[in-house]
Amino acid sequence: MSSTHEGGCVCGAIRYRVSGQPAIAQACHCTFCQRRTGSAFALVVAFKEDQVEMTGTTITQYEHRSDESSRWLRSHFCSQCGTSVMITLEKNPGVRVIPGGTFDDPGWFKLGRHIWTRSAHDWIAFPPDVEVREKA
Repeated sequence: MSSTHEGGCVCGAIRYRVSGQPAIAQACHCTFCQRRTGSAFALVVAFKEDQVEMTGTTITQYEHRSDESSRWLRSHFCSQCGTSVMITLEKNPGVRVIPGGTFDDPGWFKLGRHIWTRSAHDWIAFPPDVEVREKA
């Protein structure tokens, strides 16, 4: 398996390349991720910042403060098409989170856990071999 994976936004204005394996790949079921993605959960794949290379000039960011911890989360997205291409977190400096669905091949990573499952929809079934956390 290749140790380099690429991806980007829908319109192609933003591209990225990650090298090596992620620190974690997980599904986040928090209500913010549900709203941010317009889906039941977000696939988040975390890397050290030196493993991620972004290219493009149209990255915009939105800062959200958690109503539980008051810490910020910054969503970095394409200002042309709106695709979220990276997330940074106050809680984890030096970490870059890549939305799993933006990889050119989104099937290369394996989910290691589901977090914020207290907000998960009742129709979600968690695999028996994956860690499940009510909070992060």
